[in-house]
Amino acid sequence: MTSDPILLRHTDGAVARLILNDPGRANVLSAAMMAQLSAALADLAADPAVHVIVLAASGRIFCAGHDLAELQAADTAAHAALFAQCAELMQQIVNSPKPVIARVQGAAVAAGCQLVASCDLAYSVDTAKFAVSGVNLGLFCSTPGVALGRAVNRKAALEMLLTGRFVSAPEAAAMGLINRCVPAADLDAAIDEAAQAIAAKAPDAIALGKRVFGRQVELPLAQAYGVASAGMVENLGLACAKTGIEDFLKG
Repeated sequence: MTSDPILLRHTDGAVARLILNDPGRANVLSAAMMAQLSAALADLAADPAVHVIVLAASGRIFCAGHDLAELQAADTAAHAALFAQCAELMQQIVNSPKPVIARVQGAAVAAGCQLVASCDLAYSVDTAKFAVSGVNLGLFCSTPGVALGRAVNRKAALEMLLTGRFVSAPEAAAMGLINRCVPAADLDAAIDEAAQAIAAKAPDAIALGKRVFGRQVELPLAQAYGVASAGMVENLGLACAKTGIEDFLKG
């Protein structure tokens, strides 16, 4: 008897969905899960038919973070390899030319919260909880703090990291960790609205824009404008912009 795959993949037109499918273990980011997720993201990034990626999960919990049993059984070298693998995965999401939308149906904890923070957009049910609570076990969530500290302001990130407390979905939306929270019955509609709006745009302009935004947002103001201005020049050279502007001017 074969077990169910730990990662599911579906494509509907220009929108691809990756579903963490290990609900019995709270969809932990085991080495196997991270490897499969990384491979799927690479495949989708290279697929011209895919414009948007939705990252979802099965079961009650979105993702509980790293596999603590796996960490407990590993030695220092294996620990270093696991965290390097995780860092590469999170950067792969950030650097993907395709926008990645998190669909959060339940709790996102530690590296699971890091996963949400690394996605370009995130929508959750209004009952979801978010935490980087490793400090409660004596393990400060330093790597989740990288993504969290770039998604929310410094004091909000440090409060979560230092106290290990869980924040509600409305609070997560207010601090900018997610775009918004909605009743469970409305979650798929919110995801589909965002995904279809993005999918309808020129994919090369979206890929360029995502890359430029990611570069400029961490820079001082003058450097940011230099990167963004160069991006605008590059974008004007794309066929989609030439055609779009020409059609607009024709009325």
